[in-house]
Amino acid sequence: TKRLYIARTTRFMVVSTESGELIGEIPDTPGAHGLALAPDLGVGFTSNGQENRVSIFDIKTLQVKNKIETGRNPDAIVYHAPTRTVFVFNGQTHNATVIDAASQRAVATIPLPGKPEFAVADDRGNIYVNVADNNSMVVIDAAQRKVKVTWSLGSCEEPTGLALDLKNRTAFASCGNKRLAVISLADGKV
Repeated sequence: TKRLYIARTTRFMVVSTESGELIGEIPDTPGAHGLALAPDLGVGFTSNGQENRVSIFDIKTLQVKNKIETGRNPDAIVYHAPTRTVFVFNGQTHNATVIDAASQRAVATIPLPGKPEFAVADDRGNIYVNVADNNSMVVIDAAQRKVKVTWSLGSCEEPTGLALDLKNRTAFASCGNKRLAVISLADGKV
């Protein structure tokens, strides 16, 4: 829909990528962190870090329809379309809340080995998340809703940002110590 969603402290601004004009706002998202869209269901999800909840909003009207409890300090959020689930990564409780996007209810909690920071999904049913306080990356099986493996990121300290090159099966994790870790998705080697 050519929209840019910008997290603010208590709301998300929605801006046209063509004109740069403000289209509207998603209100009442205290501690706004991330946003995931489920266009096939016509809804979006915001992680609200200060209230330990996720807001569910209508993509067309931007009106909040519902809120769901999560762990403490939800941050990264990813919609996995093949399983119609949302994975919300909670920084203070070191876990992920799994939400059934169609029924709009939490259906599972996945324990993690530390503080999750940023997450992305691949095209093979995996969710990858950087764990900032132990310099690692966790691979989650989206369908099974469980951790498959945890990979050490070696000299990458406090990994935050994460991007995938699906064609070359490579991940790129930005590190707090001014490095970029390049990781093989085949075996987790840096």
